[in-house]
Amino acid sequence: MSKIKIYWVCQIVGWSLFGFANILAYSFLRNHLNLTDILGEILQILFYIGSTHFLRYLIKKGNWVIVTPLKLIPMALFADLVLGMANYLYLLLISYLLGILIPSVELNSINISLGILGPTVMYFLWSLIYFTFHYFQQNNKSLKYEAVINEIELNHLKSQLNPHFIFNALNSIRGLVDENPIKSKSAITRLSNILRNSLSMDKKKLIDFEEEIGIVRDYLELESIRYEERLKVTYDIQVETKSVKVPPMMMQTLVENGIKHGIARLKYGGEIRIQAQLLKNNLVINIRNSGQYINGKVSNEGYGLINTKKRLELIYGDTAKLVISNESKEMVLTEIVIPRLEIPDVTFEKQRETHENVDS
Repeated sequence: MSKIKIYWVCQIVGWSLFGFANILAYSFLRNHLNLTDILGEILQILFYIGSTHFLRYLIKKGNWVIVTPLKLIPMALFADLVLGMANYLYLLLISYLLGILIPSVELNSINISLGILGPTVMYFLWSLIYFTFHYFQQNNKSLKYEAVINEIELNHLKSQLNPHFIFNALNSIRGLVDENPIKSKSAITRLSNILRNSLSMDKKKLIDFEEEIGIVRDYLELESIRYEERLKVTYDIQVETKSVKVPPMMMQTLVENGIKHGIARLKYGGEIRIQAQLLKNNLVINIRNSGQYINGKVSNEGYGLINTKKRLELIYGDTAKLVISNESKEMVLTEIVIPRLEIPDVTFEKQRETHENVDS
């Protein structure tokens, strides 16, 4: 059974049991039960189901499950109070329509306070259950992430830092040693950065986007030595994106995919264009490369792309996406959308260090 089906079963069954308990309480306290009481309770159950579903919509739209507790608690309490007031006004309307409203009784200060407090408590309990469920679900995802990280690292090394890439990179550097020693030293430093970050990725869940771009720049500088004028690279990085948290080595995987399956197959080479910006609190990354994308044809060397999608799903659930498509006959577009988390990544220690440029 899917999560959405489980959610609706819990909603309907849970609130129905609550309504049934209320009906039993009415019957016990009054020693009789009429159709008006039953109809009123059914209408209240429907309102509870609809209003809590609306609250769920607000939680999902605002990404409340990733907000810090200091911000979440007042937000949730305020929402519960507003819904409690709406519930009380709804019950007054139902009582009026059913002809059982007694203004002198229902509209005194004590009954108003109790009429709002009761539903507010129910909404608070619903919110508590909802956020508790998501807390354990997120914790379970973290455990899953740790369980598959070794497999991801191995597949990543197979596809991204395979012997062919290292061999080509070293050959390119060797050709520079006599011709341009300073440039060859810089290339060795960049290769070292890439190797270090790849080998230590199992200790890091998220890094700053600025750091991720640094890895991509290192990689593309190495590839520029190999392809020379056949590879053109342009960047359009919004300053506000630098502090956004992203999975390490994610972009390098996608950029290499564009070079390997696009530019490398073109006689005159092509270009890589990288754009990043913040839109509606989401990090949107567009990677464009010359070539054509043939959907559905993923070889054994496609582990990096598969694992990138898996990592995004484990970390962000359905709030992140990765889409590859042909933007035109000569250009492939890879689009990544990642929500901007408000909490720092404290699970994994920061590994990448700032290194001095050997050219200085």
